[in-house]
Formats: sequence, C-alpha cells, structure tokens
Amino acid sequence: MIEVKNLSKNYGSNKAVDNISFRAEEGEILGFLGPNGAGKSTTMNILTGYISSTSGSAKIDDIDILEDPVAAKKRIGYLPEVPPLYPEMTVDGYLKFVYDLKKCKLPRNSHLEEICNLVKISDVRGRAIRNLSKGYRQRVGLAQALVGNPGTLILDEPTVGLDPKQIIEIRSLIKKLGKNHTVILSSHILPEIQAVCDRIVVINKGKIVANEKAATLAAGLSENLSLRIRVEGNETEVKKLLGGIHQIKRVISLREAEKGVFEYEIEPKKGEDVRREIFKKLASRNYPLLMSKSNELTLEEVFLKLVTGDIYGNIKGEDK
Repeated sequence: MIEVKNLSKNYGSNKAVDNISFRAEEGEILGFLGPNGAGKSTTMNILTGYISSTSGSAKIDDIDILEDPVAAKKRIGYLPEVPPLYPEMTVDGYLKFVYDLKKCKLPRNSHLEEICNLVKISDVRGRAIRNLSKGYRQRVGLAQALVGNPGTLILDEPTVGLDPKQIIEIRSLIKKLGKNHTVILSSHILPEIQAVCDRIVVINKGKIVANEKAATLAAGLSENLSLRIRVEGNETEVKKLLGGIHQIKRVISLREAEKGVFEYEIEPKKGEDVRREIFKKLASRNYPLLMSKSNELTLEEVFLKLVTGDIYGNIKGEDK
C-alpha cells in the first residue's frame, strides 16, 4: 500500500509538487500521468527515497520513506525509465548481484529462475547485457525490480523499446502482478494506462487534477454523452420510433450513410443510459442496428482537457 499525504517539494521559490494526496491499495494498479514538468518524476523520486520532500509524507505499507528509508525501500521494486543495468555483466551475474545488494532471503536459484521465466529472459541469462536488444534490457530491468518479491512496484515507462508482441506480454504480466502487489505505472502511452490500470491520477503544475477509476474518468468529464447510431430502415419511421423513448431528449437525423441506412445522433436526458431501450425498440420493428458509438471522450482527450487548464480545479484530487 502507498499513501501520499499533503506532499510538497520546493526548489527555491518553485513548487514542483504542491500539497498532493492519494492512495494506492494492495491489488490496485494506479496509472500516474502528467505532462513534462508537472511534478510526476519528482513524486516518483520521493516515493522511491531518491529525494526528500519539503513537507508532507509518503508511506510504503505504513512506513514513512523519510523516517525509515531502509525498511521502506525493502518493500519497493523500482524500474526507472532508464533501467539501472551494468552492460559488462551477464544477465545472470547482474541478477545475482541485485539479489545480494537487496539482501534477499528467498532461495536464490529458484527465485531468480522464477523471475526469469516470468519476464521471459531465461534464454539470455548467460549473455552480456551490452549485447542484448533494447527490449531485452527492459525485461532485465523489470526482473531486477522483482527480486525479493516486493509488495510495491513502481514502474516508469515499463514497455519502452518493446515490440508489439512484447508490449502485450508485459502488460499482461503487470496485470497479473497487480493482483498481489501495489503497482504505480507511469507511461506516456495512454492506451496502455487505460488497458492496464484500475485508477488514474493526473498531475499538472504540481497539483492533482484528477483521481478517478479508469472506467469512469472519461464519462465524468464528457459534457456530451450523446450516441451516434446507424439504422437500416425508413428514416421517418425510425426517427419517430426513437423519439418515443421517454429517456431520449432529442433525435437528430444526420445523413444517409449507405442506401437505406441512416445515421442519427441521440441525445439522452441527463444521467440516462438509453442503449438497451434503443436496441429493444429497433428489434421490435426489425430495424437492424448497424452501428452504435458513444461521444464519450477518449483518454487522450481527457488528458489534454485536464492539463490545458480547461477544467483545472474542478476535479478534486481526493481519495474516493
């Protein structure tokens, strides 16, 4: 578990991090997003004990990282954006070095073998790190973070340099690790955050501007939750049929997308989910529904909306 409370970091008169608070529970994967200079890297460096805060606290499993850094760091596995590798070492030699450095008590051979199998680097254990591809080096970096089986994983851009197949494998691994670990994942690949994370925290100008479940963040910021649908059938009759659904505020006929198939924009009343009623009504008259698309914002659009200041201050960074 990670708990950040009223955390601030000043560099002279500049506030890199300004009184932020959030939590990440065991079994939760938290996505941490922010533009360059937002305070994201500063926060992660404080969490890992690399730098100290000006005020506030950062706790790992209720252990303050500043008051007892050794005990707190034992509970953290950290993968920075540039993995801390020694190119002249073999993969096996490097992982044994990390094992000793962390003073790990687990059975060395079986523990390291399990990690190598997990991140799929067993076939390169005897090779020098300098001779590995960037993708394999990233996997070795992830392997070192897992040595000692820490309860908290902090991963900064964990899929950088990986090919599409490897990205899917690492995402799947992160989701698997999230079942028994607390994971903070920082990434500039927004679909990756959406695919993997349970909760998303967005930081901008040193302040948290969003702290929401991944599934509800876009819906909460979308001003227009209208639907765009395509239906095969008589345009006038379909429009009249849909207009008779009491949860729908307005039906707009847009265009004939193809012969006999018309596109409509459906504006529901506030807070209403009309998808099922639309399907039932159309099915009752044998009108095929060929497309249904929500106008809900994408994560990329949500991120841009948050960090450009359009709604700055309207989304509270408080724990839900």
